Amino acid sequence: MRIATVWLFTLALTTFPILSISHWWFMSQVYTLGAKIMCNHGIAGLVNYQRQLCRENPDVMVSIGKGAKLGVEECQQQMNDQRWNCSTVARDVSVFGKVTRKASRESAFVYAITSAGVVHGLTRACSRGELRDCACDTSHKGTSRKGFEWGGCSDNIPYGLKFAKLFVDSGEQERDARAKMNLHNNLAGRRAVRSLTILNCICHGVSGACLVKTCWMTMAPFSAVGSYLREKYHNGVLVTVDQSGKELVVAEGRYPSRPPRDDLVFLEESPDYCVPNSNTGSLGTKGRVCVNFQNKATAGNGSCGILCCGRGFKTIPFEEDYKCRCKFDWCCDVKCNTCKRTVEKQVCQSLEEYVSTYNSSLPKLFVTNIESYELPHKSGKAKKRKKARKNKKRGASSLSGYDINENDRVNKGSR
Repeated sequence: MRIATVWLFTLALTTFPILSISHWWFMSQVYTLGAKIMCNHGIAGLVNYQRQLCRENPDVMVSIGKGAKLGVEECQQQMNDQRWNCSTVARDVSVFGKVTRKASRESAFVYAITSAGVVHGLTRACSRGELRDCACDTSHKGTSRKGFEWGGCSDNIPYGLKFAKLFVDSGEQERDARAKMNLHNNLAGRRAVRSLTILNCICHGVSGACLVKTCWMTMAPFSAVGSYLREKYHNGVLVTVDQSGKELVVAEGRYPSRPPRDDLVFLEESPDYCVPNSNTGSLGTKGRVCVNFQNKATAGNGSCGILCCGRGFKTIPFEEDYKCRCKFDWCCDVKCNTCKRTVEKQVCQSLEEYVSTYNSSLPKLFVTNIESYELPHKSGKAKKRKKARKNKKRGASSLSGYDINENDRVNKGSR
């Protein structure tokens, strides 16, 4: 069975089409095969130093793979109501396809959220005793300045930060502007985990009196890290390199200044994600589920007006599962059946569907064959005027053929 697994893994890496540049993010898809297979058979996307770390720390590699997957899943969760929804590409060792080739704010978010995911995965494994060289953080000892006692098992965030930097940042072999951007966003992701730590405490004493308080530090749920980085994504900073080419500086500032280390930075504006584009990796928004807000003033992310890019939407039935016929079992357990129901949801139309719907809604009364409609020629009018002047000289009382209104006729007669 193990031999078959190894063969399938090797076959996957050699036969699947590589659509873009490979990356260590691919570990998020293969970590379940185990560290031995990943390190000995090689993972597409790892640089030499990362391969060395993989062989020297096989137990850590599985945690890094879990952290990478955590980052990818949180990216998709945070962006599920955006035009770019952090889609991954099947059978692509770069995971995100061509989107991350562009130095856009989307790339910035991917680098930050996956870097944060590795910190979270390593630190969590540390606290659970899954890593041989890591345990609880023992730097917090004794009595704090606030009067509580340090105890319990504090998350070893310093270890997660250190090893994540060592592994993730070593993937940047170049020292150009794009590499500097990636390193900055890797750091922003790590700092997000560190800045969102939580102090947990329990009280000891008779009848609930908090005579002694014992506390320890833990990481915030990764969903909180994702929400924090999403705000940074929306407030990303456009940067460029300074004259020396060594530092990133804010592009729109009057004076050169370095961007804050907690902010996400990007070098290029984002492409249009409304329609599919093989050059940028955009998958478009056709078929995406959206929300039809009745009050357009309150419509925000995920609304059909924004998500569908003005192409409109259609309502189609969906079948979904839900819990039904729930019953209490003995004292405290609730058991439910799974039922199905049909609900209506709005999905974005394609441009072709929008044009077809628009044309079919036009009244037939206003459909005109332009080709069969002929405008009067100026030469014809000139001939009519010439004929009318001749009739006037002859004293003709009729102005037949002279195309003027009643007022014009009176005015001409009074001259």
